[in-house]
Order: sequence, then structure tokens, then C-alpha cells
Amino acid sequence: MRRKPAEKKRIENVLVTDIAEEGKGLGKAEELVIFIEKAIPGDVVDIELFRKKKNFGEAKVTRIVSPSEYRTQPFCEHFGVCGGCKWQHMTYDAQLKFKQKSVNDALERLAKIDTTPTETILPSFETRYYRNKLEYTFSDKRWLTDEDVASDEEHNMNALGFHVPLRFDKILNIETCYLQGSPSNEIRNSIRKFALDNAISFYNLRNHEGALRNLIIRTSTTGEIMVIVVFAYADQDEIQKMMEHVQATFPQLTSLLYIINHKKNDTIFDQDIHVFAGRDYIFEEMEGLTFKIGPKSFYQTNSLQAYELYALTRQFAGFKGDELVYDLYTGAGTIANFVARHVKEVIGIEYVPTAIEDAKVNSSLNGITNTKFYAGDMKDVLTPQFAEQHGNPDVIITDPPRAGMHADVVQRLLEMEAPKIVYVSCNAATQARDIALLKEKYDTTRIRPVDMFPHTQHVENVVLLELRKAVDAVN
Repeated sequence: MRRKPAEKKRIENVLVTDIAEEGKGLGKAEELVIFIEKAIPGDVVDIELFRKKKNFGEAKVTRIVSPSEYRTQPFCEHFGVCGGCKWQHMTYDAQLKFKQKSVNDALERLAKIDTTPTETILPSFETRYYRNKLEYTFSDKRWLTDEDVASDEEHNMNALGFHVPLRFDKILNIETCYLQGSPSNEIRNSIRKFALDNAISFYNLRNHEGALRNLIIRTSTTGEIMVIVVFAYADQDEIQKMMEHVQATFPQLTSLLYIINHKKNDTIFDQDIHVFAGRDYIFEEMEGLTFKIGPKSFYQTNSLQAYELYALTRQFAGFKGDELVYDLYTGAGTIANFVARHVKEVIGIEYVPTAIEDAKVNSSLNGITNTKFYAGDMKDVLTPQFAEQHGNPDVIITDPPRAGMHADVVQRLLEMEAPKIVYVSCNAATQARDIALLKEKYDTTRIRPVDMFPHTQHVENVVLLELRKAVDAVN
């Protein structure tokens, strides 16, 4: 006998009081802390619990009884189904307010530090069309929206767009995306139409069959455009037809590339790049510096705001011109090259060897001769012997991945006792965890969040840590 599904519990008139770390609204009812999808602080809502644990529950809104003053109308037709831009229903001023609060809450709760030095969050210069890179997925298993289902029409199940949250095999067909400027939408829609008109198959994410797999579009503030079409099991005629179509329809492309990926994952870092037309790179510019960006290069995805982030990092460091700087997790050396003209020498360390090669190329491209770059696991490279060889740094800039710094790396920073550490982070929680360890010898003297990703809960944060004077005196 089949078990009857449990009836979902409904609760009325729940006041949403805060935002949780993952961007959901936070409320309390019946002695439960409840995380509520698409709810905003100030809302009073009726909800339906779809998951309940001992002390918390997860719910969705069934009715907005009284809307928050922070509510606004989302501008994208895909809002609520697409996994991106989850805060479009919140005014931008409110987004900034809650991002700043989330940073302060993490630092106070986890690092146990005074956040009085926190400066006002730096807003994004653009709140739409701010991304320089988007990656779309082809699938023959299109996600049907409630409107699609209600229409009773027969739908073509091929899609080119983004993954639906928590469904790796379902792709939402995207008509207009407000994350990347023209001609990004035109390129995506043209490629999808050509594939449908010419019966070129879309990838099946479960069975690993089909010709077309991914589409990557990169742009730069210089106006250059790179398009990468990733094929799976396409024949050469299909590849040729598609690439000729893209080239003829968008002759302004700087770089038109393709990849043939038979692997079961979408990563391209171990794949061969084929140049169909133009160069295999584009150029980005920042404060008179030129950066070469290839299909596998890392570059901050919000170009205009990346400049503001790096300028703030440089300002926090307060360079005088004679400093030895260690740039940890240097990536393609963007920060290292950005500050090199203002210091004596910069030494960059990064785990990914190809990124280090990009960093060296970017130094060479700009005639920068006072940088050195090393590849390897940070905890293995940053040893006492490394500091003896290269000198103890006056300033350390660290911009680790979301997981933060390894405990061994934090310990090494404590041993080196650089007068200043500028800590750039995309995750205030792991940044706070590391600062809790560093405060053994360091005071937090400046804090400023930076919004890199409008309409999402994500926020960058820059912190200046200064070696405590008592420590200096002892030594």
C-alpha cells in the first residue's frame, strides 16, 4: 500500500524579521526559526512548511498579508524560477543594507570583534548588465514553468539557459537575461534558433548524449567579445555549420572558439581550445593596465566593480612606495599587477599553474618588472624558507576562495608578523573565522563591504588588519 503524503503545515501571519545567510527571509512561529523563500524583512506572510526539523523549518510564501516597505517589482520574467538574481524583489538600497548587516553580524558573532570601523558598503556602479562572463547549458530536458504547464500546449523540450536550483538535469530556457549586456542575449537566442532549425541535438545531462553542450560568452569594457561553443557528440559538419552561422551573424566577435568535451562534467580547464575565427583571447583594461583574458582565465566577473575593489584594497594598504608585498591567492595576478607600480616588489602565489602563467603574461604585457609569481598549494609554498629567500613582507594581501585560508596559512601569517594584512573575501563567515585566529596579534582597523553582485545575497568584504603595537614593541 502506498503511503499517503503528509499534509503540509500552513502558518498564518508570520512576520519576517531578518535575512538568513543564504538569502532567505527569517521568521519565527510555533517556537521554530523558519527560513522562508522569497520573503523580505518587514513582510507579514502566510506560509507553507515543506521541511521541518527539531528547531527550524523551511517554508514558501502562500500569501503576502502585508508587504515590506523594501518590496519592489522584479524586472526579469524568469525571476523566481531561475536560480540567479534572487533579490530582485527587494529595492537596491535594502539589498545594500542587509549585505552590510550580514558582514557585521558574521564578524561580531564569529570573530568577536568590534565592527565600529565598518564603513558604508560600496554600491555597484551598475545593477544590471554588470557581468563580463556567462555560461549557459544546452539540454533536451527543458524545465516547464507553471505557465507552460497551464497552457496545455505541446512544448519543444530543448532549452538553452540556466540550471533550475537543485535540478542538475533541468534547464530553464532563457529569453532575456539582465546580467550581461548586448549582444549576449542576441547571441544565445540566435544559436538556439539555428540549432532548432537545423535539427542539431541538445545535450542530455543524464545519458550524456547530444551535440550541443554549453555556451560561454565573455565581454570586456573595451568592447571585445569572446564566444565559446562547447560540443559533446557533434559531427564535424554540425560544428562547421554552427560556427559559420555565429561568425556570419556576429562579425563583431573578437574571439570565436569551440571545444569538444566528452567528459561527464562541464569543466573546460583540461580541454583543447579550437580557434574558429579571430584571437584566442580578449583584452580588458583597468587604470591604464591591459589584461589578457583567455577562455580559461580567471577575472573578476564585474569589471567596473573589480576596479573599485582593487582601488579600495590599495587604499587600505596605504603604500608609500618601498614595500615588499605578498599577494596570496593571486589568481591571474590582477591585484598584484594593479599595485605593482606603487610598491618595491610584489610576490604572488596561486594554486593553479595556468593562472600563474596568465599573471606573468599580464606583467610582461604592461612592462611590469617588479613582480614574481609562484604556483603551488599555499600552505606548502608559504614556508619559513620562502620568507627567508624572498624577504619578510611589509604588506600581505590575501584574497582566498570561499573556504577561506587553511589553518596552516593563518599560522604562517602570525609567524611572519607583516605590519599590515589586507584581507579581501567573498565569504564574511570564513573571513571572520580567520580573523578570530589572527586577532592574537592583529587589530581590525578598517572594514568596508563591496557589492559585486547586485540582486544576490553575495557580498565582498575588505578588512585591514594591523599588527598590534605591543607585539612590535616586544620584538
